[in-house]
Amino acid sequence: MKNAFDTLMERGFIKQVTFPDELRALLGEKGVPFYCGFDPTADSLHIGHYIPVMAMAHMQRAGHTPIVLVGGGTAMVGDPSNRNDMRNLMDKETIKRNADLFKMQLSKFVSFDGKNAAIVVDNADWLTNLNYIDFLRDIGSHFSVNRMLAAECFRSRLKTGLSFLEFNYMLMQAYDFLMLFEKYGCSLQVGGNDQWSNILEGADLIRRLKRKSAFALTFALLETSNGEKMGKTQKGALWLDERKTTPYEFYQYFRNVEDVKVRECLNLLTFLENVEINELLKGNINDAKKRLAYEVTALIHGKEKAGKAQNEAVAAFSGNMESMPTIKIAGQLDLLMPDLLVMAGLASSRSEARRLIEGGGVKVNSEKVSKVDTPLNTMTKTPEFVLHKGKKVHVKIVINQK
Repeated sequence: MKNAFDTLMERGFIKQVTFPDELRALLGEKGVPFYCGFDPTADSLHIGHYIPVMAMAHMQRAGHTPIVLVGGGTAMVGDPSNRNDMRNLMDKETIKRNADLFKMQLSKFVSFDGKNAAIVVDNADWLTNLNYIDFLRDIGSHFSVNRMLAAECFRSRLKTGLSFLEFNYMLMQAYDFLMLFEKYGCSLQVGGNDQWSNILEGADLIRRLKRKSAFALTFALLETSNGEKMGKTQKGALWLDERKTTPYEFYQYFRNVEDVKVRECLNLLTFLENVEINELLKGNINDAKKRLAYEVTALIHGKEKAGKAQNEAVAAFSGNMESMPTIKIAGQLDLLMPDLLVMAGLASSRSEARRLIEGGGVKVNSEKVSKVDTPLNTMTKTPEFVLHKGKKVHVKIVINQK
C-alpha cells in the first residue's frame, strides 16, 4: 500500500511539516494514530474543514487511525486564529449538540468501525477539571511568551486586543496533544495551515516533557487565485449541512470555480486518481468543472442529491422551469426588485441588490430589469417565473401570495 505521506504530498495537501523524513518513515508503518481537532462553534462543518477531513480519509485508507478531537473545552475559550474579535462563549449543551452533528458529517469520510476505526474524544473531559496552579507549573513553564507573541495567530490580534482567556488557547491545544500522546500513543497532529503555530507548540511540548518524537503537519487552505479564502457565498459560508447550504448551491459553487483552481480542487476535494484528473483536464475545462462539482457534492450529500443538483443546473441554463431549482417566497407581486433579490438569497442586502440591477445583471424571465425600484408586477403577472442573476445563477421563483 502506498505511503500516506507520499499520497498527501502528490495531491498537494502538505503545506508545512516537521521532520518530514522521520514522519514519512513513521507513516510507512500501519495503524499510526493521528489527530485533528474541530471546535464545535457552529452546528455544521463548513468547506474550510473539508481539506483536513479529506486528508484524514486518505490516511485512514492507508491503514492509520484517526482521532477526531471535538473541542468541547477549547470551544469555551475560542481560538483567536484568523479573527479580528473574540468569539462568543458557548454553553455546554450547545457544544455537545454541535459535536454530535460534527460526528454525523465526518462519518461520510472516515469510518468509525473496523480495524483502524476513527475515535472521537472531547477535550472537555480533561480540560474542565484542570487544577490551574498545577497546569501553570507543569505545562505553562515550558512556553515562551516571546515565542507565543511572535506566532501569527496572536500577532494579528494584538492591534485589536487579545484577551488573556484567548492567550491560554495555545497552551490548551498543546495539552490536548500531550494527553492524546499519553492515552493513545498519538505522535502526530494534523490541521489547516492556520493552525501551524498551535500544532507546533504541542509537538514541542511532547518532545520536551516525554523526550519522544512528535510531529506537526498542516494542509493547504482552500484559496482563490487572489489569496482569499474560498467558500464564501451570498448567504455566507459554504456549509456541509444542506439546511444551511442546499446541494444545488453547493454544486453551483464548484461548477463556477476559477479555471486555474480546477486541478487543485480535484486533487484536494475528490478521490479521483491523478491519471483520471489529467485526462479530464486535457478536455474541455467546463466538463472538468462539472465533474468536480458532482464529485464533491456526492461526497457531501450523496450521489442521488448530487445528480439532482446537476440536473437542476442543466435545467436552469436551458430555461426548463419544471426541473430548475425553486425558491418559494411569501409576498405579493408588487414586491420591489431589490427586496425580491434579498428574499431569494441572491443578494445579501438591498444595497447589493441595487448594484446588481444598476450593473444590468438581473432579469425576470428574458427581460432585463432596467430600473432599481421596479415593481415585480410590471415584469410578470404570474406568481411563477425565472429570476436570472448574471450568467450563472438562474432560479425558478414561486410567490406564495397571502
